[in-house]
Amino acid sequence: MFKVVIVDDEVHIRALLEQTMEELEEEFEFEILTAANGGDGLAAIQREHPRLVFLDVMMPVMNGYDVCAAVRADSSLDETKVVMLTAKGQETDRQRGMSVGVNHFITKPFDPDEIVNLAREILGS
Repeated sequence: MFKVVIVDDEVHIRALLEQTMEELEEEFEFEILTAANGGDGLAAIQREHPRLVFLDVMMPVMNGYDVCAAVRADSSLDETKVVMLTAKGQETDRQRGMSVGVNHFITKPFDPDEIVNLAREILGS
């Protein structure tokens, strides 16, 4: 069974991502875990070794860039794909995300269909 971790300090974004991912429940068997800050998110990622992480940038405790850098520094998490979600869509933000090992970068507000298609691609690989 796959694990998917959603890390975002906004409760409505976590709920929207969970609801969006439900569209894939018939295709893939996975469990969704959530965290409301970067520190708890990193702990969940290290504990659960998810296939996919949806990661906000601006969060309490640890920002998304630092969480991603910590994930990439852990060789046991090499298979984990990180999708960074942010309201900050400047090119410098994308470059910083890519420099810490983000696999995909999606700007908020996001299209739920884009999330489903990307998750399908990642979970199906």
